Amino acid sequence: MAAVTGSWVLNGFGMFSVVEKASGRWIGRVGPWSPEAWPGTEVAWGLHPAFHGRGYAVEAATAAMDWTVANLGWTEVIHGIDPANEPSKKVARRLGSRFLRMGNLPEPYHEKPIEIWGQTVDAWRVRRGG
Repeated sequence: MAAVTGSWVLNGFGMFSVVEKASGRWIGRVGPWSPEAWPGTEVAWGLHPAFHGRGYAVEAATAAMDWTVANLGWTEVIHGIDPANEPSKKVARRLGSRFLRMGNLPEPYHEKPIEIWGQTVDAWRVRRGG
């Protein structure tokens, strides 16, 4: 939690909490994320496994993408995805993102390759109708 709070203080952006309306339960985080040496300007998501497959990730990531595009001035938004994580690839596709390239996270995770999915901010605006 301190890393997320620190991102807001230092960068003016960070992850948003995702809270299920029906229960009031905190179920994860979604939002813009770009720590030092990150492979790009990312909108990421991470939800508790009990809430996978309910559309929450797409709904929250769509809102986070809208906020990011309106407020941060980025030209590209990526999603770093473990190559084996098919559900996250499905979320990325539903957002209109596509596989762009292979990449790596900064140390100490630099040896594990990730897939970089994403799209330009202009493509997102067209997709969202403005």
